[in-house]
Amino acid sequence: MPVQRLNHAVLYVRDVQRSLAFYRDVLGFRVKTEIPGAAVFLQAEGSTNDHDLGLFQVGAAAGASEAGRRTVGLYHLAWEVDTLAELARVRDALLQAGALVGASDHVTTKALYAQDPDGLGFEVSWLLPAALITPELTEGAPMTAPLDLDREIARYGAATRGGVGVSVPA
Repeated sequence: MPVQRLNHAVLYVRDVQRSLAFYRDVLGFRVKTEIPGAAVFLQAEGSTNDHDLGLFQVGAAAGASEAGRRTVGLYHLAWEVDTLAELARVRDALLQAGALVGASDHVTTKALYAQDPDGLGFEVSWLLPAALITPELTEGAPMTAPLDLDREIARYGAATRGGVGVSVPA
């Protein structure tokens, strides 16, 4: 059977408590297991996974990631939210934390781009329900445009559940 989805991610961070505070306070992750001063395993709200994110402390002397600039490596992780209202809440939290670095409309995906306290990139996105993806919507549309989240909320509704396989009431 082929791979189905990403189960969890593990990141090396300089200061596990600083990163824990960010992922907890900004993105709503909760602590499942902690090894004081060394590691923490976090679970996303609504997840039944043992952990969705692991953070391992490597110390303050660790250099910045060179991935994509001088070395190969991971570009970013992407987490999905259920509604555009939640995407707006995350946008506001990222702005308040000074972590938001971009927002893009990829036609079928509405995406926020951010960096954690160590400069590691991640995406938080809402996926257009599969039932709303039509050739008229996607043909000739630019792959990336600036995201106007208020316009998308007006278009699709703040509470519309997104994601592949989600049906939309007629």
